[in-house]
Amino acid sequence: MRNEPFNHRNSLGTFIAVWVLTLATMSAGNVQADTGAAAALPPGQHAAPMSSEDPIPTRDLWDIIQDGGVLMIPLGVCSLLLMALIFERTISLRRGRIIPKPFVRRFLEQIREGELDRDSALVLCEENGSPVATVFAGAVRKWGRPGVEVEQGIIDSGERATNGLRRYLRIFNGIATISPLLGLLGTVVGMIRAFNAIATSDAMGRPELLASGIGQALLTTAAGLSIAIPALIFYMYFVSRVDRLIIDIDALAQQLVNVISAEEIEHVAKQSSSKSGRGAKKKEVA
Repeated sequence: MRNEPFNHRNSLGTFIAVWVLTLATMSAGNVQADTGAAAALPPGQHAAPMSSEDPIPTRDLWDIIQDGGVLMIPLGVCSLLLMALIFERTISLRRGRIIPKPFVRRFLEQIREGELDRDSALVLCEENGSPVATVFAGAVRKWGRPGVEVEQGIIDSGERATNGLRRYLRIFNGIATISPLLGLLGTVVGMIRAFNAIATSDAMGRPELLASGIGQALLTTAAGLSIAIPALIFYMYFVSRVDRLIIDIDALAQQLVNVISAEEIEHVAKQSSSKSGRGAKKKEVA
């Protein structure tokens, strides 16, 4: 019974000794393997140090453009033109510039109250110069004519105003159409380069000879789609915005027709004469 603690201690010591010996053997094996791998390298070369993270390759935008080939130049021109047109149309199609609320509200109120005649109203429209003022001027020029003629004047002036609102929108559509075609052309050129590399050398065993042609094909396609998609999105956005503005201008012009047309002027004159007649009869009765 007295020898049991001593035996347990010997067993624990034996286990620790075996564990340490195993670790030492594994470490020696790893060192030997690393030494053998280093010895297998050609003279003058050293094994690359092991890193816990793979290096992240970084490339400049200019390098990517150069890899895309010559067709990246027209694609870059399309991109710059698209950004300039987006900026210009965003400023030009502001609602406050197309339909200035203070001018519209004051102009319609003065027309209804009879504070403006034909000449003064025409001068105000020409001084304002907004698209809605241009449409109003077309209606004012037909002042006192039948409602059909006044509406025709609105239609004529509205067409000119609409052409100004839709300016440059065809260029958006053109960029959205041309950019993918340029990208497709770059794809074809890149694939031709790749097949020429296969035909003129043993490129099947050397992928670096194929990488440049395939890379050019993919870069031009990606660039063309990256330009065409925003161009199409902004084209649809600006077209819908112009349509909404035209609808609002037409509604405001219709209010002006209901005031300055011959039918409305005659109706107002009849009402005023009937009111004056009633007033005169009341005075006679009194």
